[in-house]
Amino acid sequence: MTTPVLAGAVAARVRWRTATVAGVVDETPGVRTLLLDVPGWPGHRAGQHVDVRLTAEDGYRAERSYSIASAPEDPQLALTVERLEEGEVSSYLCGELRAGDVFELRGPIGGYFVWGVQDGGPLFLVAGGSGIVPLMSMLRHRSAMHSTIPTRLLYSSRRWDEVIYRDELLRLADKDPGLVVTHTITRDAPAEFRGYRRRIDRAMLEEAGWPSGDAPLTYICGPTPLVEAVANEMVALGHDPARVKTERFGPTGPVE
Repeated sequence: MTTPVLAGAVAARVRWRTATVAGVVDETPGVRTLLLDVPGWPGHRAGQHVDVRLTAEDGYRAERSYSIASAPEDPQLALTVERLEEGEVSSYLCGELRAGDVFELRGPIGGYFVWGVQDGGPLFLVAGGSGIVPLMSMLRHRSAMHSTIPTRLLYSSRRWDEVIYRDELLRLADKDPGLVVTHTITRDAPAEFRGYRRRIDRAMLEEAGWPSGDAPLTYICGPTPLVEAVANEMVALGHDPARVKTERFGPTGPVE
């Protein structure tokens, strides 16, 4: 039997709410962060996502899922959206949407790919492309809580100008000796770049991550091929599969 408290919490998550755009931040040429005011927002955990619904004047509706980029402690909800070719929702959110515009969303959704400081560490985050978004929520949460949990991020991008949150990641790592950020660029790395210049492989995971003996909590997010390859390598390196969590990004958003 569902208790009244539980039923109320579920209803709050599945109810559509009106989000008002308070501001937009262009992260890269193809990625934008939406800063939203959402009255009645029930709160979220780092790593969760929302469903976004757009309704046209003729009544046509389209829905997509997007990870939450903001920390639970932030006053506004932030969604970071990558423009996809022929993506009707992402093209609107990354192009036409302006401050003051409104749309519907519901959530938060997801209870598996989440992390809070109470979950401990050490923490190993592995991202590919826009898969950095839910992991950034975790890093922002860690920073907001002034946590000293040892954390390492390995972030794979195609090009240096496509690295989402590049400056913020640099600032976070500069002020926090407990956070190490490692980049790898798979195409057209600039001459001055000092990170890796290839796809993530076993050697890179051993160098940039934690040894299995440290029993890290690992979160991997990005395109399906990257996520599956990294997860398999982590298990092959002796990491406990129960402590390796994955989320794959497809054309319609996160899939656990």
